[in-house]
Amino acid sequence: MKNPSFKTPLFSGVHTRSPGLVVFTLAVVVTVFSLLPLAFVLQITLTSGWDTIRTLLFRPRVAELLLNTMLLIVFTIPVNLIIGIGLAWITERTALPGRRVWSLLCTAPLGVPAFIQSYSWVSLLPGIHGLSAAVFLSLLAYLPFIYLPVAAVLRRLDPELEYVAASLGLSPVAIFFRVILPQMKLAILGGVLLTVLHLLAEYGLFAMIRFDSFTTAIFDQFQSTFNGPAANMLAGVLTLICLLFLLMDLKIRGKTRYTRIGSGVPLRQKPVFLRLHLVLLLSLLPLALVLLSLGVPLLSLLRWLWLGGVEVWHQPSLWLACKETLELALVGAMLTTISAFPLAWLSVRYPQPLYRLMESCNYLTGSLPGLVIALALVTFTLRMAPPLYQTAVTLQLAYVLLYLPRALISLRAGIAQTPEELEHVAASLGKSPSRVIWLITLRLAAPAAASGAALTFIGITSELTATLLLSPLGTRTLATGFWSLTSEIDYVAASPYALLLVLLSLPLTGFLYRQSSRAAGI
Repeated sequence: MKNPSFKTPLFSGVHTRSPGLVVFTLAVVVTVFSLLPLAFVLQITLTSGWDTIRTLLFRPRVAELLLNTMLLIVFTIPVNLIIGIGLAWITERTALPGRRVWSLLCTAPLGVPAFIQSYSWVSLLPGIHGLSAAVFLSLLAYLPFIYLPVAAVLRRLDPELEYVAASLGLSPVAIFFRVILPQMKLAILGGVLLTVLHLLAEYGLFAMIRFDSFTTAIFDQFQSTFNGPAANMLAGVLTLICLLFLLMDLKIRGKTRYTRIGSGVPLRQKPVFLRLHLVLLLSLLPLALVLLSLGVPLLSLLRWLWLGGVEVWHQPSLWLACKETLELALVGAMLTTISAFPLAWLSVRYPQPLYRLMESCNYLTGSLPGLVIALALVTFTLRMAPPLYQTAVTLQLAYVLLYLPRALISLRAGIAQTPEELEHVAASLGKSPSRVIWLITLRLAAPAAASGAALTFIGITSELTATLLLSPLGTRTLATGFWSLTSEIDYVAASPYALLLVLLSLPLTGFLYRQSSRAAGI
């Protein structure tokens, strides 16, 4: 006798009944909270009035910030693309000795927060500043966002199309541009979008090299006028720019399919064997990246630690900051992963327009800079819930809004790989829906949940702007402690904070790399 709670066609893969009330309610609550920053931007726009908007926005300062932002993006993205795609090709398609080690090292800069890159180079070259410095340091900090997805695609591409193109007389260069590059379109667009959003949201890197961006200007305005209209208006402009780039990404992606359809399994890639002079030449690119993005920060940190001696580790606030960072990051990663599960489960098991829209709302909010989300929560708590202002609850809510997409993407992939039939079997044996999810879905999706939690943990440990604005009085994380000391030009005292941040992030970056390699079957 069929269990009436699961009325699904054998091969449909889609439930015909409604999801459980508890899961649906949790998903709605998370989505409503995720819309707070957008509601904040809309509210300040509607209540400010045209005269205020015109006075605050149509002025030379805003034009200067907009020009800086556009120049930064225009100069950074093409260089990132050329170097990132080149590195991916070298490590995935050639027989370069130690290419798996090079691949891991090219991923490792993710474990070095952007503001620590800036700190390292400023302490080495005090005169470094302006647009050129911003482009250079952004390249070092965000190159893995291009390299990782492109390398993953190259790792999994079926070379059959390339063999067919070669049999038709196309040169290797023509094959790359006409066959391989189009198949990397989604990976490239995803990496570009992620890089652009980070460029728009970054504060610490640009503030240290005295490069004016919307985020640095908003933070300065907030500190001088405390939630003044100028800061809110700039936050609205920054949000609009983020939305424009998201819409451009959707438009460019289109609806083209990139999956392989056909019988059999994909052929294995055959790496290109290189002559000695080519090995030496091609090794220069990953070597230069590793030296500049990892070598310089580590040497700089070791130099300041040497100058500080053993005493630099005796700062009581250092270990308190480490303890608070671990607590905030662990709790934040757990809350974010739990909050993401209802949305991920609904979007996979019930792919209906409503649930896809709810999922998209969280991606949209997650693309906003942390400073905009922090300003929204400051306004909300001051007006609607004053007891929550500058409390750990508000800070954790900011972390959930900021990093929910990281956990959501990982969980969605893990749930999609969990056979739905196992849930049906458990339900037919009398298990309640919540028990089915706990016993079957969560256990099989645990590796994906761990990846999402690791990504969230890395983000929270190095988060700066939202933590500076929302953390309770007396709270000191490694990131805020480091920022406070570098603002006082005390690079020696700041060095152990920076080293601990890197040591917390690098092992998790290695874990994520191994997960990616395991998913690719290597």
